[in-house]
Amino acid sequence: MRPPGNGAARLLSGAGLAAALLLPTALPAQAAPPWRVPAADGKKGQELPGMPSALDPEADEVLCTPASRETAKKQDWSRQRLDLDRLHQHSTGAGVTVALIGTGVAPGAAGLKGRVTADGEAADDCVGSGTFLAGLIAGTGGDSPRLAGVAPGAKILALRGTDRRGKASADLVVDALRAATEARAEVIAVAVALPRQDAALSSAVAEARRAGAVVVAAAAPDPPSRGGSDEIPARTYWPAGEPGVLSVADMLPGGVRPDGSLPTYGVDLAAPGAGVVSGGPRGTGHYLGGGVPVATAYAAGAVAAVRAAHPDDSPEDVVRRLTATAYPADIPQLDAYAAVTSVLGEPAGFAGSAGDKDGAEPVTVRDTAATDRATGRATLFVLLGSAAVLAVLWAGFALSRARARGWRPAGAAGTASE
Repeated sequence: MRPPGNGAARLLSGAGLAAALLLPTALPAQAAPPWRVPAADGKKGQELPGMPSALDPEADEVLCTPASRETAKKQDWSRQRLDLDRLHQHSTGAGVTVALIGTGVAPGAAGLKGRVTADGEAADDCVGSGTFLAGLIAGTGGDSPRLAGVAPGAKILALRGTDRRGKASADLVVDALRAATEARAEVIAVAVALPRQDAALSSAVAEARRAGAVVVAAAAPDPPSRGGSDEIPARTYWPAGEPGVLSVADMLPGGVRPDGSLPTYGVDLAAPGAGVVSGGPRGTGHYLGGGVPVATAYAAGAVAAVRAAHPDDSPEDVVRRLTATAYPADIPQLDAYAAVTSVLGEPAGFAGSAGDKDGAEPVTVRDTAATDRATGRATLFVLLGSAAVLAVLWAGFALSRARARGWRPAGAAGTASE
């Protein structure tokens, strides 16, 4: 397992940006305030309502997250960071089913109609978080195609791993894992993190992996609030800590984890998890969300895109591809486009499963043939132009020296003067 690391803090465009991106993750839905979408051009952003990951467990009445009346006008930073516009030219995840274990998914949600299977309670997403995540994985964006998910051609199998308020349940997660395995889902995204490991959970994960699924899980739960002063010791959460599971944490635009994140061990990837735009279960408006579940959804979408583009890859190869092509950092940062377009060789000295967290580093060669040809031509033109400029400058210098010698050969100048 990889030890936790905070890394050197990368500079953000402004201190206010980081503060604007930190979202409360357990607010009552009725109290969720609007949050501002940061504008990439530095201008004033747009306010959208926040999407909670759970509802207030102390409230006497369950009030579901209301429909948003606001629509995002621009593509957010996270989709630009993952290069989704270019990724979709190579893979949309078509033909791949992603089982999403969370708060449920509304089958008729904008951008998801006709591509969500949700039975019983899994179709009732009171919190809204599951539908929000489904949009990041496989949403088409509806009327806003630039807000599509990572794998808009994939399908979603919605499964509940929480109660109606969003509180995670080990029994529900185990049942959901088994249901996803029985349904032969190629990707299983577990958006919740449990504090304890048990035999039933370990068995369900192992069965899913033996059936050929890539299991992606939240590395840690979202804290009830951000920025707490209490020191919380690092620990492993489950099923992210199970062997072969792709463990994912959230990151800010600068590449660092948000303040107040729960420390954990063995994180394989970091993905965008703040200031992210997606839809909800009701209406056609957008919300602003963040946290580890959001990062997990992005990673699961990337796995779906890879599985569609490389159908002959084993689940271990898929995990290795995601981790090998990630941007190098204390916690490697997801690069969905590179994961799909890179050409991987066999890792040197590789032994055992590529999904094991202690496996050898693979060899990666980025497929940049077209870019290299264009760059080569540009470089040639620059060199030829530089050579021409140097030739003109040298000619001018030589003529001035010859004129100063009265047009006599350079060797004869000293003899004539003696």
